[in-house]
Amino acid sequence: MSRVLLRIVDAGPMTSVQDGGRPGWRRFGVPPSGPVDRRAFAAGMAACGGSTSGIEVAPGGVTVMCEEDAVAMAVTGAARATVNGVDLGGWSRFTLPQGATCVVRVEQACWGYVAFAGTLRAPSWLGSQSTHLIAGLGGGRLGAGDVVEITQARENLAFAMLPAPPDRPVRGLFRAVLGPQQDHFGQQALALLTSASFVATSRFDRMGRGLDGPALQPLRIDMPSGPAVRGALQVDGEGRVSLLTADHQTTGGYPRIAVVIEPDIDALAQLPPGEAVRFELVSAAEAIAATRAAASRDQAWLKEIAAGVRERAPLMLANLVDGMAVRQGTSR
Repeated sequence: MSRVLLRIVDAGPMTSVQDGGRPGWRRFGVPPSGPVDRRAFAAGMAACGGSTSGIEVAPGGVTVMCEEDAVAMAVTGAARATVNGVDLGGWSRFTLPQGATCVVRVEQACWGYVAFAGTLRAPSWLGSQSTHLIAGLGGGRLGAGDVVEITQARENLAFAMLPAPPDRPVRGLFRAVLGPQQDHFGQQALALLTSASFVATSRFDRMGRGLDGPALQPLRIDMPSGPAVRGALQVDGEGRVSLLTADHQTTGGYPRIAVVIEPDIDALAQLPPGEAVRFELVSAAEAIAATRAAASRDQAWLKEIAAGVRERAPLMLANLVDGMAVRQGTSR
């Protein structure tokens, strides 16, 4: 195991260090943060042997150059990687050798993840490296010129294409539980929530995701300050709907007409702009059952990824990959 230094050559504005989040602080006004797509993040960690923190990227991507030693890494979610011009695809694990440059792009969705086989060294706040992007607390936003240090790094993991995540059965249909401020809406708005179609927009950040569609005009927006949770469908005074995500406010805000159930939250946050969105209301009991079933499927999937972590054969040396990169770039 060794120490690896990665220089950030270029990065989109929402590139940040994330770990599993900081639960338990919402009563003090601190959201859990952590990755927007928690399932994709967990897959990257499992693919790198149980790492606990990595890099979240959004459109704009990130480019890193390995300045010292070599490290195995994985890309998941909407991320797709090239190393020295060789396309390694998405949902993959590979080795970044010393001197090589890796370009990670985010395609056809909103959030991608870069994991490393080792320990990412970054500041911690309230016991977590997760970055609250607006406040800048935690591991921090990454930009051009920054250096990321990986300690206890492993570079000898075999290349792998990771198994696809278990998908939801109906594309574009998201389940939600009505409330908690449904009494702030008239019957027309409540009916439109499930009968109308919405569209995922390009208006998103780590706090939330905007949805275009018919106005769900609230009857009033004055209400006592109350808790806000991840997955809530918040409606502003003009009837525009937003999904609350990782860095959402913990109290206050506009009335929440419904809350998307746990297995569907991150999938909605990942939808590419222009994708159609429909909502289906379910009971609290149905939401709990669906959440437990999804957690069981995800646990089995993550175990499958972890079981595939193995060292590469002695013949699979980094210089063979380097040679491929040279030939790829040679004109004939």
